[in-house]
Amino acid sequence: MSRLLLVEDDISLIDGLQYSLEKNGFSLQVARTVREAKEMLSQRDICDLVILDVALPDGTGFEICSALRERDGRLPVIFLTAADEETSIIRGLDGGGDDYITKPFRLGELCSRIRALLRRSGMEQGQDVSVLISGEIRIDLGSSRAYRKGEPLELTAAEYRLLCLFLQNAGRVLTREAILDALWDGSGNFVDDNTLSVYIRRLREKVEEEPSSPKWLVTVRGFGYQWRETK
Repeated sequence: MSRLLLVEDDISLIDGLQYSLEKNGFSLQVARTVREAKEMLSQRDICDLVILDVALPDGTGFEICSALRERDGRLPVIFLTAADEETSIIRGLDGGGDDYITKPFRLGELCSRIRALLRRSGMEQGQDVSVLISGEIRIDLGSSRAYRKGEPLELTAAEYRLLCLFLQNAGRVLTREAILDALWDGSGNFVDDNTLSVYIRRLREKVEEEPSSPKWLVTVRGFGYQWRETK
């Protein structure tokens, strides 16, 4: 059972999430203040993932994330933000957050984000790290082959690397710069923004039922791209 730490001071939200997350197979601990969260996170191996509210009675979730990242760069962090707090989203991601979800949110989406981050961090129990699966797509990392609905996909090397990157970061918004850096190690290799757009379009043509109205590989305006996990 994956262990979550929720840092939130809204009692009604805590009660709802406690019941729902435990029903979905997670164990949950709760901290209501920055001080309490820092004390809990100072303990070794206290949890597998942290869900951080931005506004807390004695400070902000950004403080907790910053302190955590000084000690542990691997523990996944999801920020809870208000729908109109674009600056909070950017600050949270820049400060070491792995993902964010805006209030109000659907429980199914939160659980999907949690599972995606746990898989990516290697902390979900019973996972097969040689295979990536999301929706209709399955990637066998051992043979470097990708499949859609069981049928092999004919991908170029760049398209295959791009698809792996998205599934490894399922549910997370990736900026164009982050994608270029991850795929080409920041060395450039004459890859530019227009080239990435072409790769995205070609990949959609191979993995989407309707490439012009993508279900999985979606554009997040002002941020980048996201592989959207759905059940």
